[in-house]
Amino acid sequence: MEPIKKEDLSQEVFDMYDYYVHGKMSRREFMDGLSAFAVGGLTVAAIMAFLLPNYAEAKRFSLDDDRLASEYIEYDSPKGAGKMKALLSKPADRKGKLPGIVVVHENRGLNPYIEDTAHQAALDGFIALAPDALTPFGGYPGNDDEGRTLQAKRDRNEMLEDFIAAVGVLQNHPECNGKVGVVGFCFGGWISNMMAVRVPDLKAAVPFYGGQPSAEEAKTVQAPIQLHFAELDTRVNEGWPAWEAALKANNKTYEVHFYPGVNHGFHNHSTPRYDKTAADLAWGRTIAFFRKHLG
Repeated sequence: MEPIKKEDLSQEVFDMYDYYVHGKMSRREFMDGLSAFAVGGLTVAAIMAFLLPNYAEAKRFSLDDDRLASEYIEYDSPKGAGKMKALLSKPADRKGKLPGIVVVHENRGLNPYIEDTAHQAALDGFIALAPDALTPFGGYPGNDDEGRTLQAKRDRNEMLEDFIAAVGVLQNHPECNGKVGVVGFCFGGWISNMMAVRVPDLKAAVPFYGGQPSAEEAKTVQAPIQLHFAELDTRVNEGWPAWEAALKANNKTYEVHFYPGVNHGFHNHSTPRYDKTAADLAWGRTIAFFRKHLG
């Protein structure tokens, strides 16, 4: 059978996958739904395998990359998990103090894609800290399905505290200039929005296709926000008009970008939802935004 290409699949398949990975559809319901598209030589198993992340082929960086100085650290999170593990990555040729970025994963723990994103942020000239909200369970388990199951067992407000604590870790790092921003994806997008609400000295927040806080919470936002949305991601996008209205009503600084013809998760280079053109554009905007606001 010829390899599957994303153009071979209906948008409905990607919509079902989005519902499945965000807990709105059981695995059985998802597999049953895929059966309607198992035609012309395609099988349910082949479609499922195609949709799942392929970290082995997609991995871009290793811990011993000589362009980077990277290590796993532990830090205190007294209002959250107590102790947290995180990947800390910075450029090997650092000169002087650098701004910091907290990198927040999706709803499945610190997987290889998010680690790659932290390493890329370091190559772009920042000290990046990527915490693992699955630390209480021993960390990311090696596959996203189990990671989602484990993360669903944690209270999301306690996880928010874990990422808020990471801001202080970077602010006090001897190689950081004290200016810290946050970038997050999906669940991490919600965390990024909420950190803008909850952390008065956060310098910038960049949520990718993240859930939105309440209109009331817009009042306490201090950080400028850059938001990225996928045009086909109707599930997340439906909350944007109310959040934009709240930001405008409270005279908050923000910019928003919609990427045409792409799905939720378009920045994730390990899955077929990845769109290189949109991902590169969004990341370029992200880094420019951080350079502007973090120094």
